[in-house]
Amino acid sequence: MKPPRALRPAGESALSSGGPWGSVSGRQEGCVFDGELSTAPARPRDGRRVSAPADRCRPPLWVRQYRGRAMFSDAVCAVLAGVVAVAVRFGEVTPYVAPYLALSAVLPPLWTAAITVNRAYEPRMLGAGTEEFRRVVQCGLALTAGLAIGAYVTKTEIARGYVVLALPLMTTLTLAARQGLRRGLHRRRERGDCMRRVVVAGHPAGVAELVRRFRLEPEHGMQVVAACLPAAGGPREVAGVPVLGDFTDVALVVGQTTADTVAVLGCPEMDGVALSRLAWRLERTRTELVVAPALMEVAGPRTTIRPAAGLPLLHVEHPDLSGPRQLVKNLFDRTAAVVLLVALAPLLAVLAVAVRSSSQGPALFRQTRVGRGGAEFTIYKFRTMAPDAELRKVELVSDVDGVLFKIRADPRVTPFGAWMRRRSLDELPQLINVLLGHMSLVGPRPPLPQEVACYGDDVRRRLLVRPGLTGLWQVSGRSDLSWEESVRLDLRYVENWSLMLDLQILWKTWSAVARGAGAY
Repeated sequence: MKPPRALRPAGESALSSGGPWGSVSGRQEGCVFDGELSTAPARPRDGRRVSAPADRCRPPLWVRQYRGRAMFSDAVCAVLAGVVAVAVRFGEVTPYVAPYLALSAVLPPLWTAAITVNRAYEPRMLGAGTEEFRRVVQCGLALTAGLAIGAYVTKTEIARGYVVLALPLMTTLTLAARQGLRRGLHRRRERGDCMRRVVVAGHPAGVAELVRRFRLEPEHGMQVVAACLPAAGGPREVAGVPVLGDFTDVALVVGQTTADTVAVLGCPEMDGVALSRLAWRLERTRTELVVAPALMEVAGPRTTIRPAAGLPLLHVEHPDLSGPRQLVKNLFDRTAAVVLLVALAPLLAVLAVAVRSSSQGPALFRQTRVGRGGAEFTIYKFRTMAPDAELRKVELVSDVDGVLFKIRADPRVTPFGAWMRRRSLDELPQLINVLLGHMSLVGPRPPLPQEVACYGDDVRRRLLVRPGLTGLWQVSGRSDLSWEESVRLDLRYVENWSLMLDLQILWKTWSAVARGAGAY
């Protein structure tokens, strides 16, 4: 056999010293023989032990535990749904009920198997985003359709009441349980637990922005532990993160920091060939590789990979701001508004009387706001301030910077008004605006005309959709957010709107209201 050419390192550079892992230098993990990657691991010269591939190919312990809890909760939800469906549909145990008890016993393994096939237990689905919930809903619809088709083909008589109760209830309970698990995971991540260890490769400005965003939203579970810049000789750290090498050292830095994820930011140095070689080096340890072409607020179904001329091109679709999906959203909003107004009518009457009794002035506060397309409308809220609040605003506005006027301990707010604000009860009359089509249940914050007058072209994209009674801004901190962060969240919503995202925000609104964080 012809001997291979001389061994050529795939990348060799002196890594930056400092940081919690000390100085690292040595040859990149993996070498190239005539363009093929060797699987022989490199050993750092500082004597530190790099985790063996067999150890690092397994998901972290917290991932395995979380996935186990998710599977257990899904099975329990299937059991509960089956029991409730039998009890409600049949009332008592009779010989006729026996097949349905057997079907209820089969539901848990069938349900977890369907979710497994649809890959809703994959680590990348857990903890953030709407994809996990979307796949659970898909499983519920597919299982319902499969059961109906199977019964038709086999000519089996199945009580429709059982199917209508069991499968939708099972899906709903599973979604609620998954949300509960996610909230617990988010609380742990806020304490710094259950985090993915990320090595970022990119230019300093992009690395600093990514680090800032990950720190701002720890619920996504990304903790940047090291950075690699295009070339040696740059800064020793970026945004408090140590720089441990250049682009040729990424795989070695992953081993040194026991990272499980590499994030590559868009830069000309990391072209297709370099990115492919990096993926090959990370493949042996099953290190996840994520690529951010640009830090855009676009995700989900709007982005697709389509090959063209042998190149994987990332296609970004325009946001779906009209058409059938928006008609469904409008119908959902108005139906929910009618139901809530009828159900909450006694509470609204009591609050109106309490507002009139606690201070002088009308119960409802009317104000001009700007809606979709820049159209102005009158918003309805319970009055929480003294009648001369607008006149006294001139005395306070000089103390506040930015477009959005919002201060803590506003002296114009009445005691009962402050109580209502903490619980967001003052916003309930906005259901009238939702019913009239001025607002949506979920959307950007409804701005004042003077705020809109200060908008730049980018910020005006908030006006492409109807403002909402709640939104990403409310479930992410409300008035505690800066003006820039509030705008970023509103634009993220506009760019990535979906009915599933609306449902997720509505679910999160309850906990945000219960905490009262940022409500003043």
